[in-house]
Amino acid sequence: MAGTTGTAAAGTTDDRRIVAFCCRECAYAAADASANARTPLPPAVRLVLMPCTGRVSPLHLLSALAEGADGVMVAGCLLGQCHYREGNFMAVDRVAFVQRLLKSVGVEPERCRMFTMSAGEPPKFVAAVREMDRVIAGLPPLPRSEAGETRQAPLIGSAVDIGGPAPVAAAPLAAVGGAA
Repeated sequence: MAGTTGTAAAGTTDDRRIVAFCCRECAYAAADASANARTPLPPAVRLVLMPCTGRVSPLHLLSALAEGADGVMVAGCLLGQCHYREGNFMAVDRVAFVQRLLKSVGVEPERCRMFTMSAGEPPKFVAAVREMDRVIAGLPPLPRSEAGETRQAPLIGSAVDIGGPAPVAAAPLAAVGGAA
């Protein structure tokens, strides 16, 4: 494609998608200030406004990856300065959990990262977004099916996976001593 830059491994920048979950008080305010200063952000990044990074669950992060994002980032208040007391500490733990989970299934843990900043640090927000874009550009694309969703491995412990017998269908209530 003409006019795009990207690595051969990750495709073009048009193919990459990064979802940034940003807290309203600091990260989104820093993003807004950088936009007012007309500082360009990588086109791969999509911002999601959150009341607090403490509201971001591992399911949000994993769902974003499963639904087509190549990377997810959580951007919030400086540690110890969360407007909701402990939200960013919970987010740090959740991001670390998702990184361990990704690693356990063979996906690069760098696809999920946490960044902290204050509302008065728009350059720090821009640097975080550009860093995330640089990291994702250096990674191979996530395996996708033709429909675009991430391919899922078979469930661990399923009958097919362990080679055991097929699950037994539940017996009708009358057969187990219920109504006669």
